[in-house]
Amino acid sequence: MTITTPYWNPLLETLDRERLQKLQLKKFQRIFKWAFDHSRFHRSLYERSGITPSDIQSLDDIRHVPTVEKSMMRDIQRKDPFPYGDALCVPIEDVTEFRQTSGTTGQPVYQPDTWADWEWWAECWAYIIWAQGYRPRDRVFIPFGYNIFVAFWAGHYGAEKIGCEVVPGGVLDTTARLLKIQELMATVMMATPTYILGMADAARNQLGIDPATLSIDKITCAGEPGASIPSTKHRMESAWGAKVYDHSDATEIGAWSYECMAQSGGLHVNKGMFLVEIQDVDTGEPITEPGRKGKMIITAFDRIAQPCVRFDSKDVIEWADYACPCGRTYRLIKGGVLGRADDITKVKGVLLSPSAIEKVVRGVSGLGNEYEVIVEKKEDTDRITLKVEFLPEAESRRMDIEKELTDQLRLKTNLRYDLQFHSMGELPRYEVKAKRFKNLRKKA
Repeated sequence: MTITTPYWNPLLETLDRERLQKLQLKKFQRIFKWAFDHSRFHRSLYERSGITPSDIQSLDDIRHVPTVEKSMMRDIQRKDPFPYGDALCVPIEDVTEFRQTSGTTGQPVYQPDTWADWEWWAECWAYIIWAQGYRPRDRVFIPFGYNIFVAFWAGHYGAEKIGCEVVPGGVLDTTARLLKIQELMATVMMATPTYILGMADAARNQLGIDPATLSIDKITCAGEPGASIPSTKHRMESAWGAKVYDHSDATEIGAWSYECMAQSGGLHVNKGMFLVEIQDVDTGEPITEPGRKGKMIITAFDRIAQPCVRFDSKDVIEWADYACPCGRTYRLIKGGVLGRADDITKVKGVLLSPSAIEKVVRGVSGLGNEYEVIVEKKEDTDRITLKVEFLPEAESRRMDIEKELTDQLRLKTNLRYDLQFHSMGELPRYEVKAKRFKNLRKKA
């Protein structure tokens, strides 16, 4: 790869629409036939729907292929070939990598990969980080506990693939990670928005270090919508004096979208490796034009051990109505992943998205980075409690901050909140995915 080019794969990333669609159709036909021929689970699903590989002759035909939900995978796993069950498409001896989903929405799903699948993961990530300005001269620090979750494992291998030096900060605690960044003059970091902000707080409060004086100049985020929420992105970039980029991936899907250096307010869908469709959450109607939000149905073209064919991700996205100035022909999703269909809920008859609350809280000066939202039902009435933290230096402005927060919440979400103010450090801290939104009505 020529270091001066902004594209990891110049041919695919700038391919015209007609040829790209032909490629997508061909690759879908191939992975659909693979799943039909090698997965007992997929073949049974397709036979019940009366669809076969020969029926897929156009991109429109793909809409007739039944979708797969995570709950289906839970039902077929923990059986022979153990532990993957009927969706496994290769001999168990060919599986070289085990990962599982985080379990934040229920029982974890196991994900097997062959070595070819793992190389595919690294290739997906090469697109992402090259588009964000990573180059062989960079020293990448990865501050997370290497575990059974995919997290930034694939980011690690993707960075090595493009020639970066990678420093794994797995077993170190937060202060040790910060000191190691300082010691080695790392230039790049990968983490969740929650942890990026938490590290900045720890640098100031525990080590007396301004994080902006460290050598980090690029940060790649994932796991939460934060890096595509302007107020959260601004907090991270201001704290670290670095460019912050978003991307989106999932254990059972792969790394399917990325923000580039143009930071145009959207994520590029890697259309050479994935097919992304948007459906109306209620009706299942295809959404092909900008301006309407829906849930993402996605296919990974090149993953073979446990295929991802028309997977109902529950991620809420919408197509952008503009092209990115970077020159990529890959279509953009506006504002990144906006949340999950499971989390977007009606409160007092109003649709509420957790990301809308984050946008407000992170946009109010004087509040800390942590917050918590609890939705309950009290005597047949919905009640929302929002817990936030004051920065110590903002206590004198308490009344003004409370009024601004109340007004902005009403303006941006059309709902009223019971506000609870806490001192810094009283709310829970998270290193991986934060669990700030609690809908207790579901449990009730």
